[in-house]
Amino acid sequence: MKSWLFLYAAIVSEVIATSALKSSDGFSKLWPSTIVIVGYGAAFYFLSLTLRTIPVGIAYAVWAGVGIVLMAIVAWVVFGQKLDLAAAIGICLILAGVVVINLFSNTVES
Repeated sequence: MKSWLFLYAAIVSEVIATSALKSSDGFSKLWPSTIVIVGYGAAFYFLSLTLRTIPVGIAYAVWAGVGIVLMAIVAWVVFGQKLDLAAAIGICLILAGVVVINLFSNTVES
């Protein structure tokens, strides 16, 4: 269970860093740039802890899938990005894939 908490900490750290990346304006602004560096550092640290018990393919699939969904939500809410129907369907399919992995894969620890 602790590995999953590390994985979700990695995901949240990565989403925060990616959100700040847009605000850093090409690393020309100090505080957003600092958030990017610290956020990605934390993301990889927590991901490395996750990989002690969760297989790398599963961890990366969950990290990427949940990260994409959360980043799309942040982009919509914070940055005003519009999502068309095809984008929304695609994001739902990604989320469905993460759910299938977690519920039905024998490679995922309980």
